[in-house]
Amino acid sequence: MSSPAEDSMSIGPDFRDAGETAASGSEELNSQASDELVAAVGTHGGEPETGFNPITGWGNSREPLVQSTLFKMDSEANLINDLATNYTVSGDGLKWTVTIRDDVKFHDGVPLTARDVAFTFNTAANSSGSLDLSMLENAVAVDDYTVEFELNDPQSTFINKLVALGIVPEHAYSETYGQNPIGSGPYKFVQWDKGQQAIFEANPDYYGQKPYFKKITMLFMGSDAAFAAAKAGQVDLAEIPASYVNQEVDGMKTISLDSIDARGISFPLQADIGKKTENGYAIGNNVTSDVAIRKALNIGIDRQALIDGALNGQGEEEFTGVDKLPWGNKEAIFEDGNIEEAKEILAEGGWADTDGDGIVEKNGVKAEFTLLYPSNALDRQALAVSLSEEARKLGINVKVEGKSWNEIDTLAHSTPVLFGFGSLDPTDIYLKYYSKSYDPSNYNNIIMYNNSAVDSYLRTAITSFDEDTANENWQLAAWDGTTGFSEKGDATWLWMATINYVYIMDDDLDIGTPRIQPHGANIFGNILEWKRA
Repeated sequence: MSSPAEDSMSIGPDFRDAGETAASGSEELNSQASDELVAAVGTHGGEPETGFNPITGWGNSREPLVQSTLFKMDSEANLINDLATNYTVSGDGLKWTVTIRDDVKFHDGVPLTARDVAFTFNTAANSSGSLDLSMLENAVAVDDYTVEFELNDPQSTFINKLVALGIVPEHAYSETYGQNPIGSGPYKFVQWDKGQQAIFEANPDYYGQKPYFKKITMLFMGSDAAFAAAKAGQVDLAEIPASYVNQEVDGMKTISLDSIDARGISFPLQADIGKKTENGYAIGNNVTSDVAIRKALNIGIDRQALIDGALNGQGEEEFTGVDKLPWGNKEAIFEDGNIEEAKEILAEGGWADTDGDGIVEKNGVKAEFTLLYPSNALDRQALAVSLSEEARKLGINVKVEGKSWNEIDTLAHSTPVLFGFGSLDPTDIYLKYYSKSYDPSNYNNIIMYNNSAVDSYLRTAITSFDEDTANENWQLAAWDGTTGFSEKGDATWLWMATINYVYIMDDDLDIGTPRIQPHGANIFGNILEWKRA
């Protein structure tokens, strides 16, 4: 079976020099050992709340450093072996058999076996972690180097779970594992000073290519502080805001990596008739439940203007959330920035400005709603403000408000939210739009979408082991010429842009060919290629 993104030329990383640069502090940098790396990266998942534990989410869409995975994806999204040496799938798609290497040891010297693999997946499936393993019935070690996965649903995308989950040691796992993790990956965990830094050292017994950098110090700081640290010569690499892309620092260069990390707005599709979730949170929105509002916003806003302004040009237009991926439907992409067409859609939908205040209304309801964004996400704040300005031109009043995720959790069923999504696993589409994937405990189908034709396409896609058939059905779910989740159909979300990740780094730092950058980035995804020039 080929990787889920075999045709990857259109989604490969756009690695381009965004300006050679110049700062005080090069002497401090030069004083560091050349095989040590100090990185201030708010991305790569940032500081993990529950520690460096794959079962609770660490490394699920990026290189975990400490742990190994069964498979990895290369810089063109092709599937490659890590711990695994081979795998087979039964004819009914319900039994996956994976064989693993016999020469791998955990950092404490204990051999890694299939029992650790089975333990990891069973524990993760029974946890409340971020990785969806609802299709996994059980994992069993057949012998020391063979593990069988029994599924309750024949999902071909299960291969992506074997890429995502780092393997933990059964003998050394506890509730506090994430505070002092043991793995079998290229780096050993040394220490974690919460709120400040984590330190990793190269694993001398690593079974794969030995890393050039013997020590990595990961500093946890915001992007503004990271840029200040770069200017002061305190770091070798820093993720910086898009607004700083043209800033110059002596002895450093700036690069901008494109990504599949899309920014989009969820539209609650139910009307507000007083319903509540199982947790007592309000369901429904009487403005966004009207398809004319959703279509007008999609067509009327100018995505390139949002990118040029809010993102300082560091991004690309996005229309379906997966435009760059093999399962993206080019037929679902449309012309935007058409204010007149958007106004016509509103008028035909019964929305009119009868009181002359510049905001249309219908049946006494004003076309206005609150748009939430996580208050610590500066790019989303900027996009939300710019979107509000664009919407005003159409006669729609969008009030932006930053809140914590805990607060957003209580409001997301009734209030649009500016989310970020981006994965090489098309299961993301299934969880967003398949009607039965709705789960009040997470953001799966948070908009409560229900379209039987889309459901049928999604089921065919996720259970098809023929990649072409799967991709065709993922695409049809977006738009089949009659219906779909995209703007041309039900206009369920407002996708705006994929963002670029901007880094400043030492002039002599060679980071090879970066992996495709998912939501949250994966700057260390190819860390084994990194070296000093």
